[in-house]
Amino acid sequence: MTAPALPGPLTFHLEEAVISMAQRSFAMASRPPIGAFLSAFFSRLEPPYTRRGQGLGVTDLAGKTHIHGLAFDRADSSSVLVATHHGLMKAALDGAVTPVSDSRDDFMGFTPHPTDATILFASGHPKGGGNLGFIRSDDSGKSWQQIAPGVDGPVDFHQLAVSPSNPDVLYGSYGAIQASHDGGKSWTIAGDAPAKLIDLAVSPTNPDIVYAATEDGLMVSRDGARNWQQLALGGAPVTTVELAADGTIYAFAPGRGLLRATEAAPDFKAVGEGPDPAGYILHLDAQAPNRMVAVTGTSAIVVSSGAGATWSVLAAK
Repeated sequence: MTAPALPGPLTFHLEEAVISMAQRSFAMASRPPIGAFLSAFFSRLEPPYTRRGQGLGVTDLAGKTHIHGLAFDRADSSSVLVATHHGLMKAALDGAVTPVSDSRDDFMGFTPHPTDATILFASGHPKGGGNLGFIRSDDSGKSWQQIAPGVDGPVDFHQLAVSPSNPDVLYGSYGAIQASHDGGKSWTIAGDAPAKLIDLAVSPTNPDIVYAATEDGLMVSRDGARNWQQLALGGAPVTTVELAADGTIYAFAPGRGLLRATEAAPDFKAVGEGPDPAGYILHLDAQAPNRMVAVTGTSAIVVSSGAGATWSVLAAK
């Protein structure tokens, strides 16, 4: 069976999600013109950027910025943190969006700490250009500090994953896969990155087991990202991979939908066609019990309370 071709819009998102080093300067020069939009919008409002019930909505983000990551707010699960090309935002279930801080930096590789709701990890680009290196917030995204430049940095990790069982272990992709075993203070080259990498995730039980969603299937490393083997869906694009605390693996394959397996028995079965059957999803975040959030190829933020079997668009009435 021939694997389905990547949907056309995916190429656009992959320029941001898995951009190669040779493409970086092009991407920086071709940012969408949302900066003026946001500046004009927020200049009319006072913090927290709402006045008389007015504010930015999730539908305003689509087409005006790139969503580079998202996750349920660990401190307030009724909200979703949205890392964009122009700052970190918080989206409420009614669709209202407020900036978390004044920063308009481009947050890539956005990843919450697995147990401390106040700690967030990221990388990306400063508003004025260049790379941020590995950065961390200790106040829920209000301020950020560079913890380390990374190998050959400052790096721009477009994929960044933290070990749920040992948060001192992190993996980031910047040409090769880099690894840190001291909370991001120092980094080493772990090994080559899988070809056409899209997403990374770490096993909830073993920090040495790393999963990679690629355009050619789902890969796994069992030695800390030094070596990779095909796990499933060989030859088929997999646009996101996420592991729940119980060891359930979720992956999305265009044309096949949202798939589920366990680490002990990685025989993937379909959960459902997903929120965007004709396209794909990125940046899946799964939280117990059965809650998920993701972004579609059309930049719609979608949520599920049924373990991925059914979905609704955030703020849809």
